[in-house]
Amino acid sequence: MIRREVWEEINAKVKEKRTFDTVDLVKRVKIISPSNIRITNYPLKQPTTAFNASMKVNGDVIKMFARITVGYYTYTSAVVEFDVPIDKLNRFEDSDIYEAEMTLIPDNRYDLWGVEDPRVNEIEGKLYITYVGRTINYFDEEKKTEKTLPVVAVKEDKKWKKIATFVMPDEIRSLVISDKNAFMFKGKELMLFHRLHMLNGKFYLSVCKIPESVLNSDTFKEIIIGENVTALEPAEFEIKVGWATPPIKVGEDEYLVFIHGEGKELRTYRVFAVLMNSEGLFTAVTPFYIMEPREIYEVYGDRPFVVFPCGSDLYDGKIYISYGAADSTIGIGEIELEHLLDILDKNRIY
Repeated sequence: MIRREVWEEINAKVKEKRTFDTVDLVKRVKIISPSNIRITNYPLKQPTTAFNASMKVNGDVIKMFARITVGYYTYTSAVVEFDVPIDKLNRFEDSDIYEAEMTLIPDNRYDLWGVEDPRVNEIEGKLYITYVGRTINYFDEEKKTEKTLPVVAVKEDKKWKKIATFVMPDEIRSLVISDKNAFMFKGKELMLFHRLHMLNGKFYLSVCKIPESVLNSDTFKEIIIGENVTALEPAEFEIKVGWATPPIKVGEDEYLVFIHGEGKELRTYRVFAVLMNSEGLFTAVTPFYIMEPREIYEVYGDRPFVVFPCGSDLYDGKIYISYGAADSTIGIGEIELEHLLDILDKNRIY
């Protein structure tokens, strides 16, 4: 049973801690533009855009899972994978070329108009990717709901197999405009972290339990979400907040998660961090944003003033974070783990 009253208490404490300030802790160490990518298994070798990438450290390379488009007409996205050697970080040469394989493409009614914003994490020794599927309803003006839904795939035999999409119960489903920013997390129980946008115009940063059978599903299916709680409401200076990166374990029972917030004035996307436990409950929060658009490629692009993390991982005492910069390029940044944990430790809430 989800302890709703505990979530509500923690939500209130997080909001009390947060202020409209930024101390940018992220050292920018790499930019990857569409011109740096060559798609090996698609006729149009160079993507039009490449952004909102997830990542996993694998030995001495960072495996990138990037959202790309090959045209602007419908902005239909796919996911490509490529490796970035860690010793290539802190180098910004335009001549770097990364051979990428397109591994996830739109192919069903739940992602017909796009495979967007992948979040990759490991659960019980397997890699899972949860992405935003632009459904068949996306461009249908008569359909006002379920424009996007979370879709999950598992890596098996070196290929991604789509296994599920998540939908709300019938009494709520008809009120959901879109469901984004999702990833699965296995702590004490298997949970889905996601962000709902409802017909009432409100956004809800949500958490719910999901059946563990989804991890071993043989066929693609709709999974009806059960009891759902609001994990965090926007601060007074934000329009909405959304999950950015899947959790990284940083302690015996603590996980680091990045969250983005969209500001009211310029609709700027900024990033803050929280710690949570294996129940998904927040235990600490940075009282200020730790990243905001500051470089020209973060301020100017298809969507100005955006840093949009989708992946992070640990390597040699640093947190590497992969993000979309202004919906046009991929950025990689690094944060000193000890410094960030010190800030979080001084701002405990639970």
